[in-house]
Amino acid sequence: MSAYYAPAFFGHLFGSCLRRKNPPLEVLKLGLAVLGTFAIVWWPYLHSRDAFFGVLSRLAPFERGIYEDYVANFWCSTSILIKWKRLFTTHSLRFVSLVATALTFLPSMIQQILAPSSKGFLYGLLNSSFAFYLFSFQVHEKSILLPLLPATLLALELPGVHSMLLMLCALLSMFPLLCRDKLVVPYMALYASSILLYLAPSGRRHIKKHLPRPMITFSIVTIHFVCSLTFHIIYLTIRPPEKYPYLFEAMIMNFCFYHLLGFTVYTNAKQWMLSRQFASGDKEKKLD
Repeated sequence: MSAYYAPAFFGHLFGSCLRRKNPPLEVLKLGLAVLGTFAIVWWPYLHSRDAFFGVLSRLAPFERGIYEDYVANFWCSTSILIKWKRLFTTHSLRFVSLVATALTFLPSMIQQILAPSSKGFLYGLLNSSFAFYLFSFQVHEKSILLPLLPATLLALELPGVHSMLLMLCALLSMFPLLCRDKLVVPYMALYASSILLYLAPSGRRHIKKHLPRPMITFSIVTIHFVCSLTFHIIYLTIRPPEKYPYLFEAMIMNFCFYHLLGFTVYTNAKQWMLSRQFASGDKEKKLD
């Protein structure tokens, strides 16, 4: 799962090397450090072919298909209209998912190569993990926790409402899984706590201070709450039709997917806005 963060690390470290006094030497040292670390980590599994490929099969379980359970990513959400598993082979889906994932994290990685910064690195972690969650092969429901880690570190940078909606979407996307694991009560407690944090006076003041149109934002959040509450009630109280046993899971995952896709576009735009600050800072240094 650490591969979710790899593009951000590569972009930031490579971009930092290019800005040193001797870029080729710095890139060489970085490459040797990466290869050395890789060799140390993999050394216990290089003694036999079976051990090596056994680890690879666990890291990339291609035999399970592009998705297994319902998850709020592109492949699962669009499978309602496009039957990916029926129309395409596993080999072709591996290639398509690789290309889609790379194209999604590429803008974020390029931004860090051109203008590396601490804040941009955090956005890079968030955006690259979003790219892997939304478009990579065989994503687990709990993988949404990986984008939440850098999002937590950016909590003071992102408007409070965006952070809260992201957290609630992540919780909702795991709701069917947690129901199967009989964790509904802890889930509801955490979900209610998240809402109470938003409704606290400090949360409302933060929204009024950082958002230009708080009433529109409040309306969007209210609509989200109503839809989310409806999904919870339907999932817990109504039995799905026999013909479509996973109808409610599909509805929840589509709802979460389009929210997460919107967050991905927004946070990529926020990251590229940092390039302007980086460029203006460079100009000031040159003038000094």
